[in-house]
Amino acid sequence: MPNSFRDLREFISFLERKGELVRIKTEVDPILEITEITDRVSKAFGPALLFETVKGSTFPAVTNLFGSYKRTAWGLGFDSFDEIERVFPKFLPTIPTSLKEAIRLLFKIVQLGNLKPRIVKKAPCQEIILKEEVNLNILPVLKCWPQDGGRFITLPLVITKDPETRVQNVGMYRMQVYDPKTTGMHWHVHHDGAQIFTKSEKDKPFEIAVALGGEPSIIYSATAPVPYGFDETYLASFLNHRAVDLIKAVTVDLNVPANAEFVIEGYAIHDEKKIEGPFGDHTGYYSLTDYYPVFHVTAITHRKDAIYPATIVGKPPMEDCYLGKATERLFLPIIKQIFPEIVDIDLPIEGVFHNCVIVSIKKSFPKHSQKILNAFWSIGQMMFSKFIIVVDDDVDIHNYSEVAWKVFNNVDPMRDTLIVEGPLDVLDHSSPNPYFGHKMGIDATRKWPEEGHPRQWPEEIRMTEEIIHLVNEKWERYGFGKQK
Repeated sequence: MPNSFRDLREFISFLERKGELVRIKTEVDPILEITEITDRVSKAFGPALLFETVKGSTFPAVTNLFGSYKRTAWGLGFDSFDEIERVFPKFLPTIPTSLKEAIRLLFKIVQLGNLKPRIVKKAPCQEIILKEEVNLNILPVLKCWPQDGGRFITLPLVITKDPETRVQNVGMYRMQVYDPKTTGMHWHVHHDGAQIFTKSEKDKPFEIAVALGGEPSIIYSATAPVPYGFDETYLASFLNHRAVDLIKAVTVDLNVPANAEFVIEGYAIHDEKKIEGPFGDHTGYYSLTDYYPVFHVTAITHRKDAIYPATIVGKPPMEDCYLGKATERLFLPIIKQIFPEIVDIDLPIEGVFHNCVIVSIKKSFPKHSQKILNAFWSIGQMMFSKFIIVVDDDVDIHNYSEVAWKVFNNVDPMRDTLIVEGPLDVLDHSSPNPYFGHKMGIDATRKWPEEGHPRQWPEEIRMTEEIIHLVNEKWERYGFGKQK
């Protein structure tokens, strides 16, 4: 049966029953200590961690919830990670003519389903309501790395509303805590939250709500590259096999996840910005300081026994890598609908999902790879891909040794590389300019005479099927034991 969770604590209990969560009763400091523990466990591919006693707070904290392929699959409503890429194709009724059309059709189906979010009048997230006595210091907010500019809320579901369409958006943007009543709001110019903020009336406070916790599927959905104008709570309901419950916030005109652990309500002002950062980011480097909007808190609501969820990012592999891999698998079938020559895609976690893409194709005409390169640089967040490597359909792109072998042997640097200028992720520190720079496409496919390779292309060394079969049958008699 698919997994379905009403809230974060149901997911925590599920993981504990599966032996995938460890409770830490010893007091821990949210300043660096929780990060060091989580980082060691994450690098060892270990369990989720529930810190029951956090110094300076009465609330426990949980980290590394999505820190493995199987925990991420469970949280998204699947029994195994392999199931993720099979969920969308059966919902596409026709073959779309573009990626935009494919996503539009898909999410229209999701929105019209019976699992749209529900509005409720009473919710666990509002068991305790703090307005006059609002104080962010009650939360066990982490300082993750030594050179961080302060403490950061790292797993926030930032809820905004488009002033024209009135459709809500849920994004995930880190928040540096400045004082008991204000934080930074670190959204980049291409993020939906920033675009909605820009569209809003300049002379009025811009309302924002920030949920912490809730259904695991909504935590993922806040990170998913869904099209602008689509409410992520629909995707969360779809993945969770159960409607996400929402409730009207106390001090702002926004609907928030009813089953969240905490909700922080407030506003930002257009002409008010403040230095934010540095922050030890998912690239494994500190992102630099810059000016971002200031978020003013008007209320904090929470469960009586609330659990504070957090994530640690840094040098991969970390928890965010598995969420990124889920996106890779979830949206691969949609991309393949538009580009049927594509066999598979791999975004190596070392490339932190915007620095490298490996794609295998069924090549059918000269310079076919260049079609794919240019197509990828024109769709959604793929436009940030700094390196794209294209290989033939018989290459296992998840075997990086095999991919490297193809690149090192099949590429003539002058003929088979394409360098262009265009948008880059703002976290790319290699470019001399923020937001844009140079990107490289590498064609590591077999070359045809029409592509400027008049010489005969050599055959790969391969054993005959007869000998392979013979050796398989005699393997144990050679003294090697059973084959795995």
